[in-house]
Amino acid sequence: MMNFGFGTFGGFGWVFMIFWWVLVIAGIVALIKWLVGQSGNIHRNEKPFDSTQGKSALEILRERYAKGEINKQEFEEKKKDLS
Repeated sequence: MMNFGFGTFGGFGWVFMIFWWVLVIAGIVALIKWLVGQSGNIHRNEKPFDSTQGKSALEILRERYAKGEINKQEFEEKKKDLS
């Protein structure tokens, strides 16, 4: 009959209602974070920019020699191997 606004759960119905909405909002936030994380993985799996892309082996060898990574003797040996 008349329950004076206490509902099915008695005086604690409002607690369950708040709990329900907290769960709904937390679920939406978790879903959004998951979706954003999934789209971020696409970019993480890509190869980083490679400055040697499209260059010949001889060009790379010349750059290494110019930077001082290899000495003249190594440069000449590797150049000979490439020819």
